[in-house]
Amino acid sequence: MRYFFRRHLPPCSRILLIESGSRHLIEGVIPALRGLFGNQIEIDLVTCYPGVPQGFDGRLFRIVDYGPARRNQVLADLSSREYPVTGMICSGEPIMTKWKWWLGAHLKSKIFILNENGDFFWLDWGHRRNITGFIAYRAGLTGAAAVPTLVRFLLFPLTLAYLILYAGTVHLRRKVRQL
Repeated sequence: MRYFFRRHLPPCSRILLIESGSRHLIEGVIPALRGLFGNQIEIDLVTCYPGVPQGFDGRLFRIVDYGPARRNQVLADLSSREYPVTGMICSGEPIMTKWKWWLGAHLKSKIFILNENGDFFWLDWGHRRNITGFIAYRAGLTGAAAVPTLVRFLLFPLTLAYLILYAGTVHLRRKVRQL
């Protein structure tokens, strides 16, 4: 994950997209990226879905072809292509979550985050407010959901202590009755 502390965009001739959300998101972002970076840009895709998205003409890396045992092989294949920019879908769907963040941490490229609305922001220090807002929203700490989430978080130790004491009492009673 290079360029985290710099807002500067590297010269971009190739983009890697990590499809960890619904297929329609990738199909919508490909024309937007071509409009932003030009039609000559190469766009490659890491996916777990069968088939090819509409409008996609680049190289396809299927995670199913690699599997968890060959995780370093997919990283080697992607690193050899030297992507200056990588895009990740973060749409709140639990699709390829571990793969997405593992690849994002190990690839040496500038990363942008694409949400379910098709909006994106760069994952860098200059956009830390967007990042923290995004994380707070995903964690349920914004709007009307914030209060119940914080109450559950604060009451968790008490609930856990109660359950442990209850289980201890039940087991102690059982031992006493056996004597």
